[in-house]
Amino acid sequence: MGNREIYTNPPLALTVVELRHPASAPLQDADQAALKTLLNSDFPLFKPVRQLTLTVNMPSQGQEQSQTIIPRYMNRDRTAAITFRPDAIAIETTAYKRRSALREILQQAVQARQKVAAVDGVERLGIRYINEVRAPVDSPADWAQWITPALAGMTSLGDSRGGLQSWQGMATFGTPLTGIVVRYGNFEGHAVDPSGDLRRAVTPPPGPFFLADLDTYWTPEDNTPPLEWDLIEPRFDEAALSAYDLFQDLITDRYRQEVLDRAQ
Repeated sequence: MGNREIYTNPPLALTVVELRHPASAPLQDADQAALKTLLNSDFPLFKPVRQLTLTVNMPSQGQEQSQTIIPRYMNRDRTAAITFRPDAIAIETTAYKRRSALREILQQAVQARQKVAAVDGVERLGIRYINEVRAPVDSPADWAQWITPALAGMTSLGDSRGGLQSWQGMATFGTPLTGIVVRYGNFEGHAVDPSGDLRRAVTPPPGPFFLADLDTYWTPEDNTPPLEWDLIEPRFDEAALSAYDLFQDLITDRYRQEVLDRAQ
């Protein structure tokens, strides 16, 4: 598969890969230590997620609260993380470079998990790209210059109605087994919280942006196949490339030339 263009000013704020598998027993301290050893060269920071569970008993017994530690490992600049949930392996990054680099992180995570505490199979692969499309706009109608007419067409209806203020939507392409879910709309501020656990390499100032949130997925058809990298790799590439191609259809040539390719 050929490489796609890497832009000077990409709008991608966060990329998340989720590889779901049958639920497994919580990873023990020894398992977490073994994972840290395997990932230490690239993800040396242990930043666990603490998940609280509240159980409501009979009125006379009150409530019980328990805490589950979900292991998560981050790189030193805190722009990427690997999380091992009981039902999934998740990769997050705010510093996406290219498909091959993200694929290498996923492979590293899969191999570490299967070496330490193997899971029984794969149930779903999803890759989510959250794009904050930013361009010079004075009003929501100005997005028609930067976003494909298929999405910006609503702006033409606002002229006789006091002007369009906002519009949002969702579309699903493909089948229940393979496809893309697109969430879109005009917003203010940030789609990805700059104060979150993951740091953004470059945080734009708050302001108007058009959300292009692409969630591309693959689900096995008839059974739960083993979690093997030779199965995951081609599915990952197909999902990632389909999202890239759809994003190109969502933006205009003017946005590509004047924003994405603009010199720093």
